[in-house]
Amino acid sequence: MIASAERREKSVRQLASEILFKVDTRTAYADILLDQALRTAGLDERDRALLTELTYGTLRWRGAIDARLSRSLSRPLAEVDAPIRNLLRLTCYQLIYLDRIPPYAAVNEAVELAKAFGGRKAAGFVNGVLRNLLREPRAAGPTSAEDSILALAITHSHPEWLVQRWLDEFGTENAPKLMGANNEKAPLILRANALKISQVELIDRLQAAGIEATAASFAPQGILLPAGGLIESLPGFAEGLFQVQGEASQLVLSLLSPQPGERILDACAAPGGKSTFIAELMHDDGVIIAIDISARGIERIRQNVDRLGLKSVRAVRADISERSAELGIEPYDRILVDAPCSGLGTLRAHPEIKWNRDENDIRRLSRLQLKILNQVSRYLKRDGILVYSTCTLAVEENERNVESFIAGHPEFELQDAARYLPQQAKHMARGKYFQALPHRDNTDGFFAARMRKVG
Repeated sequence: MIASAERREKSVRQLASEILFKVDTRTAYADILLDQALRTAGLDERDRALLTELTYGTLRWRGAIDARLSRSLSRPLAEVDAPIRNLLRLTCYQLIYLDRIPPYAAVNEAVELAKAFGGRKAAGFVNGVLRNLLREPRAAGPTSAEDSILALAITHSHPEWLVQRWLDEFGTENAPKLMGANNEKAPLILRANALKISQVELIDRLQAAGIEATAASFAPQGILLPAGGLIESLPGFAEGLFQVQGEASQLVLSLLSPQPGERILDACAAPGGKSTFIAELMHDDGVIIAIDISARGIERIRQNVDRLGLKSVRAVRADISERSAELGIEPYDRILVDAPCSGLGTLRAHPEIKWNRDENDIRRLSRLQLKILNQVSRYLKRDGILVYSTCTLAVEENERNVESFIAGHPEFELQDAARYLPQQAKHMARGKYFQALPHRDNTDGFFAARMRKVG
């Protein structure tokens, strides 16, 4: 029985190591790989939870883990073969942050996996590094009391460039809080499909099934659930009673304030959370053109539209940064640009982003975002509403893009976001903008601006 359990856990750790390797080499995203493994690996509930914990935990704390491992290595960690490097990270996470498995067992299992990955030489290397790690005091290295950039980067497991950026933008008091919040598990938020069920009714149904469900703090249709488990197994999923969508993402639609009968463009729509919410807010009366450049993204939009039972959404593949006949010639009443961005507001759910992004990505994406804004603005009718949103906290992608756009388009005026937010979310107004913050609101970091075309 014990041997069987050990074999299962070894299989879980092998899966986690393979996912981490692919993420490290930028082969794929962690959430996609993890979702595939959870669906196809034949794991029970306990092992699914362990795989999720090992994968995301290692990615969240990779900076601190790398600092610990580096002190046990005779060469830079970056020079270690990627499969072995990520096996070391995974095992280090188990040894430092988890107490489920005795250290000797974790080391022995890592050695066996290393042997499978790279033979006896790799196994001996892994054994030596991990034995050195175990001999080192846990408290070694910088503490949270130290305020150097490097110390903060290690303590909060963020890259130094991002620590410096957030110290500049949020200050010495709030930047550590923000980084601390990024290392917490993201809550699971549903949006009740108001065309089929109310928030209260859906909460009652989930609770009757033994699921701990409560009303979300800020989004009127939002429901908070414990993280983990397969979404498709929740009561009401197949019936289209809900959509997974974070609170901050839901609140962006308050600024758009769509009305029945309107013609609306969702310019960067996959996977369809905002498009389908627009349809629900319009009572499925009107036309929503949901554009995305990805064929896979278009398929996901259509799947969500069909499951939720919506008729007003039409998913169209196109490059919204260029002129496209797919947008038609009839102007739109409202346009939403939920732009492709650096994603630095979503590090709780996508911790690998902080290791895969840099300042060059922010500059590159800010140029693309402004190009998209300039392109879609021509399709908006007079007195129409344009909402620009991102799930990042980088000022170049947010306020500065809006300022640049309005400077080049005097026919647009910036409107006060606070006027359109629900009462419980009005504190998220920053000047005339909407900004949600992980450490303050327990949401993803989001930004949005509402603009009206006055000329």
